[in-house]
Amino acid sequence: MYNGSHKLSDKLAMKTMAHFRYFEVANAFQQEIYRLGVNYSFNPKTNITLGVSYASANLAYDAASINLYEYRFYEDLNLKTNWHQFIIKHRFRLEHRFIHKNITQNATQSWIRYDLNLAYPLSKKWSAYVFNELFLNLDSGKAFSQNWTGAGFLHQLNKQVKLKIGYFQIKSPTNILKRLQVGIILNTNHTKKTNI
Repeated sequence: MYNGSHKLSDKLAMKTMAHFRYFEVANAFQQEIYRLGVNYSFNPKTNITLGVSYASANLAYDAASINLYEYRFYEDLNLKTNWHQFIIKHRFRLEHRFIHKNITQNATQSWIRYDLNLAYPLSKKWSAYVFNELFLNLDSGKAFSQNWTGAGFLHQLNKQVKLKIGYFQIKSPTNILKRLQVGIILNTNHTKKTNI
């Protein structure tokens, strides 16, 4: 997985993301998702993001499956606070999903997602995190769709790059998936002048 935040001015940043998910470790493709957004910071603790994402997925493991393609528009409200040494982040996301199954079936859905993320510094270079994210489908008779719970470690390589490794569980009404998570986080600042 890759997550990026690229500061363009004091208030504006571009958010980028690419995630690849598998039913087995780097085998049996499940989903790929790409996201691009524009982020506006009101202050260091409050910001919003408006963006678009594209996802494709295989809906079944080890069996014939319909292919799913989605375009999504999303709006995020992000809140950050500190409690003792803990960094606490809340993300409220509204998604508008345009879903295509096997190119012939089309549907639109509205989803609400709430993510709670806690991080704790272990040293100057290492931190631990836990998170829980709830997914609600507003266009379904049963609103609950998924719950993601996970934990892991972050390692700061330098001012711009972090490495992430962890575990998370995806619970839905029909099954439970368990995942290893390996990723890179890239944060750049394009407001600083560089000498050539």
